Amino acid sequence: MPNTHPRRDALRLGAIAGVALLAPALPASSAEASTPHFRHGVASGDPLPERVVLWTRVTPTEDSTPGSGAGPTAVVGYEVARDPRFRRVVRRGEVTTGPDRDHTVKLDVGGLRPGHWYFYRFTFDGGHSPVGRTRTAPAHHAEVDELRFGVVSCSSWVAGRFAAYRHLAERDDLDAVVHLGDYLYEDYIGTRSRTHEPPGEARSLTDYRVRHAQYKTDPDLRRLHATYPWIITWDDHEWAENAWSGGSPDHDETTEGTWADRRAAAMRAYHEWMPVRLDGDRVYRRLRFGTLAELTMLDLRSYRSRQVDQGQVGDPGRTLTGPDQMAFLRDGLLHADVQWKLVGNPVVFSPLLIPPVPQAGAVTRLVGPTTNNDQWDGYPQDRDAVIALLAEHDVRDTVFLTGDVHSSWAFDVPVDEALYPLTKTVATELVVPSVTSDNIDELTGSPPRTTSLALEAALVGLNRHLKWVELDSHGYTVLDVRREHVRMNWYFLADRTRADSPAALAKTVTVPSGTQRIG
Repeated sequence: MPNTHPRRDALRLGAIAGVALLAPALPASSAEASTPHFRHGVASGDPLPERVVLWTRVTPTEDSTPGSGAGPTAVVGYEVARDPRFRRVVRRGEVTTGPDRDHTVKLDVGGLRPGHWYFYRFTFDGGHSPVGRTRTAPAHHAEVDELRFGVVSCSSWVAGRFAAYRHLAERDDLDAVVHLGDYLYEDYIGTRSRTHEPPGEARSLTDYRVRHAQYKTDPDLRRLHATYPWIITWDDHEWAENAWSGGSPDHDETTEGTWADRRAAAMRAYHEWMPVRLDGDRVYRRLRFGTLAELTMLDLRSYRSRQVDQGQVGDPGRTLTGPDQMAFLRDGLLHADVQWKLVGNPVVFSPLLIPPVPQAGAVTRLVGPTTNNDQWDGYPQDRDAVIALLAEHDVRDTVFLTGDVHSSWAFDVPVDEALYPLTKTVATELVVPSVTSDNIDELTGSPPRTTSLALEAALVGLNRHLKWVELDSHGYTVLDVRREHVRMNWYFLADRTRADSPAALAKTVTVPSGTQRIG
């Protein structure tokens, strides 16, 4: 079915801020660069009330290919304007880049107005990049009535096409796109419809740079980056499978070099190629959207203890977040003077038991064994600390937005899942599907909506706080945030291998304000 969406009414936040009600359109001609020097597109991210990160990559000479370390330094101009034809330029300047940063350009442009749309482009050698459109966050104390985010995760290049990104780019009603991790894959074992560059597993700085560059040749990814600001965190595949602070099960130091070198290479390429605001190597951060919502983006790979077997998960001293990030999360939840506390959470927060049914083997490949030890289940001390904080201080309207498991789920988060629904609930969790990465039907080789049906029923029966699960479909979600509720819409693709795949609304879940329960 066509991806059509009603326009927002005249009281959306743009009207409150005194600006255009809807995203002003990008002219069709703006999608193309006037020069081949900008072949990886443009992007923006991490919007604050008065600033936003802008990104591009320049190819000054034909030998300046990603990861090559070749080519000259280049002086790149930039312009930020209130209109797509750049008649009202509000910021302009120049920045120098070169092979030391893989010819990427990243700027944190300030002096902008809160809650406004802007257009931006880069210039080099007499030509210009495609035009991008971005939006600043509302002022900190603005009385915002509505926000809308596209929310995605797990986008494997080789597993399919990025039709989900195309559908989001065609909308005119989003404030930003939130990516919850596995934006790219260092390797991929599963269904393949495209091939990776470089072939095989990315391990070196050159490998990770080339892999990032390949993803940014996809036209639908480039279009969505150019259309909205992104708010992104990483999960494991930006580094290596099931990464933890000191290694990965897929990294062998005897043949692949030190983990410290590989991790540093992956992080460096990520910061070069992604529109993420630099704060040393720290990725966890908070972004506020007026008095309506605050979004905390977590990093659940950099500081975690190694995954262990089920019997060892309660060992003292183990951590998923690390002490500094836990303090940051607790402080944000406790002191946020906004209505909705949104948590961008790369791995499943809610407790989850896997039923002893024949179909369960496939789901354990996604979430782990009976205790899904790569998720928060594998680090119960950290989860208990968060739940206790929410319960003891009566923190309301907390919603975890989660990726990683390539499937769609909706949980209430109880104080004690064994006593649910009699026990208090402190939050809800909404889990988004993969854009392309394999889920249950691909892992089992079964037709969609066959094998998974029995497993879904068993999961809901065993986990009473799990209100809905769908294990087969790929797609994207749209999160609508209002004073009275948060509402998540799941859109599923007909065929992840087709760039022109249609998408249809499959499920809507509403969390009424003040309830900490799915309505």
